[in-house]
Amino acid sequence: QVQLVASGGGLVQPGGSLRLSCAASGNIFSINTMGWYRQAPGNQRELVATITSGGTTYYADSVKGRFTISRDNPKNTVYLQMNSLKPEDTAVYYCNIRLAPSRFNERDYWGQGTQVTVSS
Repeated sequence: QVQLVASGGGLVQPGGSLRLSCAASGNIFSINTMGWYRQAPGNQRELVATITSGGTTYYADSVKGRFTISRDNPKNTVYLQMNSLKPEDTAVYYCNIRLAPSRFNERDYWGQGTQVTVSS
């Protein structure tokens, strides 16, 4: 079985920073793209950032220049450094990891979600 555990959310004032982590564990043959999504109340889940196995990154326009995604392959972990946070960044953040628990069996796995609240 594969398990994703996310952590690092919390309450922060506007302009502050948070770092999210998401670690995959269990039967893992290979890991492809890792990413973060978020969902605010009343909104659809939206893509925030992704990072490929080769290190290529993608960011939503709303977070470019403020958020940085990175990964630690030996630890099967993806991070999201969030700086200059705004109230509109408030949401539940979900990690998404595309991995294969065995050869030719790749699919997406989701973390449990971690709440980020930006408020004064």
